[in-house]
Amino acid sequence: MQHISPNTIEHKQELLVRVERNERMVQRLSEKLNSYTFEPKCPQRFEKFYELNRHIQEFRKHQNRLLSKIRNQKVDLPETDTHEIESHLNRFKVLESEFAAYLFDLKKPL
Repeated sequence: MQHISPNTIEHKQELLVRVERNERMVQRLSEKLNSYTFEPKCPQRFEKFYELNRHIQEFRKHQNRLLSKIRNQKVDLPETDTHEIESHLNRFKVLESEFAAYLFDLKKPL
């Protein structure tokens, strides 16, 4: 039988919590993006709007695959998966900064 350290389980749970929290955050970002208050008013901003919306959809697809992968593993999380999760968490940071840049750009005069 394989020996499982508590740190491995705690680390897996921490990563799962972070990924799930990011899932909720992306849901909120998507809702904000699709609300009328953040609607673009010029062609360049529409392009950015559609690009950001596409990035959110791609992120959500990857997120769903990753969550199902994590939940299907009983206890041990291989190191490659840990790197994949950390990479995904970094993608969230990039997505969040793209959204912030979009909001900042909306406040600029046309």
